[in-house]
This record gives sequence, structure tokens and C-alpha cells, in this order.
Amino acid sequence: MKVKILLDPVKPKVDYEQVKKVVTAAGMEVSSRRAEIGVVVGGDGVFSEFGRNESIPLLFVGVKSSRPTGSKAFLAEVEFEDLGSALAKVVEGSYRVVQSKRLEVVKSGRSLGDVFTDVYLQRGADSNCIRYRLTVKGAGSTIVDSAIGDGVVVATRAGSTGYFSYPDKLKDGDALVADAHTLLDEDTVGVCHILPTYTEREGTDEHPLRYTVPWGCRIELRIERPVDARLFGLGWDREGEKVTTKDLVAIEPSQRTTRVIRTTGS
Repeated sequence: MKVKILLDPVKPKVDYEQVKKVVTAAGMEVSSRRAEIGVVVGGDGVFSEFGRNESIPLLFVGVKSSRPTGSKAFLAEVEFEDLGSALAKVVEGSYRVVQSKRLEVVKSGRSLGDVFTDVYLQRGADSNCIRYRLTVKGAGSTIVDSAIGDGVVVATRAGSTGYFSYPDKLKDGDALVADAHTLLDEDTVGVCHILPTYTEREGTDEHPLRYTVPWGCRIELRIERPVDARLFGLGWDREGEKVTTKDLVAIEPSQRTTRVIRTTGS
């Protein structure tokens, strides 16, 4: 079986040769050409990036960190120290491949690619808060939110334990519940306003913070006032994709999926 090794291109958590040694010891061949599976070693950010682009089945491998701010790797199927055992299961056929849904992001008619976990509109470095409008179309109705805040995150099930879950971690406004999170259903999309000072739903007296919408809905974002606003979650570029008042950002289901390898019962 041919295996493609996928690591953070700038700061890999494990050296390429270390991963290659484990893969070959399992009786597999390391090759980027016509690979049958991918072994992705890193944290959730690395999983997210390769998950949005690769078409081959992917085994997500986490790396334990002793640092408080180290990656939590919620999406990892196995830890690196157990990679050999997981690959042995793959070799003997004791695994399954799960199809995880993706979203596609389009800015003013130009596709920016797929999202496996989440995409978020957020203020840039040279900016105050963002004033924006979010419209959800589908499921027989239209929802329109206006908001002032740091931005908004749109998440799939795979990305719901990340930014989308920050409200779960707030305890009485004074402390964090570090491990608290929400896991979305596969057939829903999560929307969460990021640290808003104000929200308002058109035609109601509601002030939404976080909610879900059925899979299949179209979500549109518009900036209401000139500001340094960026889309993140669409590549390795940390500067993000600039969004202006002239742009319409549309987020809809992608026709492509991410194929995730499961060697456990999860």
C-alpha cells in the first residue's frame, strides 16, 4: 500500500524521516504518487488544511504536547506513539473510511476552495470591530442577522469543537471550562458570532450569539462599513483573504467530501 506523508510545511511536529520509519516498518511504501492513503501528523489546523484539499483517505495522527497552549488535536484518530498499531490495522483491512462533508466558500463569484472544519470572517490587525450582515437562505425561510463584533465563524461537524464552541467554555463570565464543547450533527452547519457587542435578527427582538442551520442552506456575509476584515481557514496564509464592502461571501455545501480513516469504534 502506498502512503503519502502530510506534515506542516513550516513547523512539523514530527520529523518526516520519523514518520517514514514507522510507515515502512508497517510494510507500507512511502510515495506521493498514486498514494492510496494519507498519514497526516500534526494538530487540528494541519488536519483542517489537508482535509480540505486531499481526496485520498486520511489518517489523522496527533502529537502530545506538554505545553498548555499546544495543539489539542480533537480530530486525531490516534497519537503518533500509536501510529504503528493503527497502520497494522490498515494493512490487515481492519478499518473503515468515513465521508465527512465539506463547505465551499465563494467570494464575489470566485471560489476560494473547500472547508473541512470551519471558516471565519474576522477583523484584521489594522481594524476595530466589524459591522456585518449575515443572511441564511434555505429550509423554506430566510434569516438575517446584523452584528457588531470581532466576526463570525461557520463550522461543519468536524470543526465544531473549535472556535464554534467558545461559548461552551465560558463559566459565569469569569472562568473557562477548558474541555467543554459542542459536537454538531453531520447534517447541520454551525454559526457563531465572535465576541459581539451587539446582534439583532431582522423582524424579531432576538439577539443571537450561536445557532445551527440545516445542511444545504446558503450563508451569505457582507461587510457593512469599510474595515480591515479577513477570511481565515482557507489555506496556510496567516494574513487571510481580504473582504471589502463590495464583496459578497457565500458559503454552501461542497460536492466534495473528506475521507477520514477510522481504526477505532468512533
